[in-house]
Amino acid sequence: MKRILIFSTGYFPFVGGAEIAVKEITDRLKESYQFDLITAKLKPGLAPVEQIGVVTVYRLGFGIATLDKLILPIWGAFKALMLNRRQEYDYFWGIMVTFASLAGYIANGILGIFGKRKRMVLTLQEGDSEEHLNNRWGGLIGFSWRVVLGRTDKLTAISTYLLDRAHRIGYGGEAHLVPNGVDVNKFRSKDKGGDIRKKFNLKEDDIVLITTSRLVEKNAVTDIIDALTLLPENIKFLIIGTGPIESDLKLKTQNLKLDSRVFFVGQIGYENIPKYLHDSDIFIRPSLSEGMGNSFIEAMAAGIPVIATPVGGITDFLFDPDRNPEKESTGLFCEVNNPESIANQVGRYLENPALREGIILNASRMVERKYDWDLISKNMQVLIFNK
Repeated sequence: MKRILIFSTGYFPFVGGAEIAVKEITDRLKESYQFDLITAKLKPGLAPVEQIGVVTVYRLGFGIATLDKLILPIWGAFKALMLNRRQEYDYFWGIMVTFASLAGYIANGILGIFGKRKRMVLTLQEGDSEEHLNNRWGGLIGFSWRVVLGRTDKLTAISTYLLDRAHRIGYGGEAHLVPNGVDVNKFRSKDKGGDIRKKFNLKEDDIVLITTSRLVEKNAVTDIIDALTLLPENIKFLIIGTGPIESDLKLKTQNLKLDSRVFFVGQIGYENIPKYLHDSDIFIRPSLSEGMGNSFIEAMAAGIPVIATPVGGITDFLFDPDRNPEKESTGLFCEVNNPESIANQVGRYLENPALREGIILNASRMVERKYDWDLISKNMQVLIFNK
């Protein structure tokens, strides 16, 4: 079996699109590959070594998030060298240009001195803005991109936007578009009117908007709250997720007297997300930037229509009938930082059932055809690890 060492700054129990992608792909490739993973501890009480699915996870650090990230490039590099001495790896696989993947490049540089350099795979999953990627940490992130791309053997990106960005910076090696996916069977739509609506005392004629996202500025949840003031009283809003601006969003909700219409669900297990989607009517995330956005694909698989902004990788899979008349419509676009535009698109879905149902059908078919994890995993095997 080929052995692959993965470098990811975060991993379960911390769950985002990148972490889900790693687990879904490794679970499906377990017959052909052995996977280990180096990550930061980030939180006290987590085991230093743990088996999660088919991946042996090595957590490094003291449980202090900022400190663990900063020391991860060096500590992770030495850990990689120690693991490689036991049994050599065929690939190092970095998940995003992060503290963890830098550890892989440092370790590989040391191995190269002795003629034992590994094939380096890098997967771009970043969802940050160009401003962040270019200037954050005094330009260190932008510099890191240039350094690691020059030392990458095989590149995958979850969107055309990220693939193009790598080429703009100067990457000229082997590159493939390998998007994130969804477990179609897990998210496939069921009848509405279940336990979730009862839990929040929602009435039969209530229309439920939902977002699943980390509560940070770039996901623009505040614009959805503002849009509620322009919509009828029976339109409610479920917010799944936590983050640094959660208290600000709650204060805004109180100030606008929307407490009875906005529900902060908090963090829930990934396995429970389909239940909330099945009992909702419209998924919205008016992102300021987005690498791809697993949550949009999951909502489409669950059978609810999507409203998004035309930024980053979203334009790979969401086609608005006004913006993309030549393609089958899979959602509606709203404008960035424009609550009125959000309210207009919500109204458009509610006033045009034929449009809504057509978009749901088209999006569901597209997800099954292009974004099922079985297909994504096969592409990683054939295009990357078997070549």
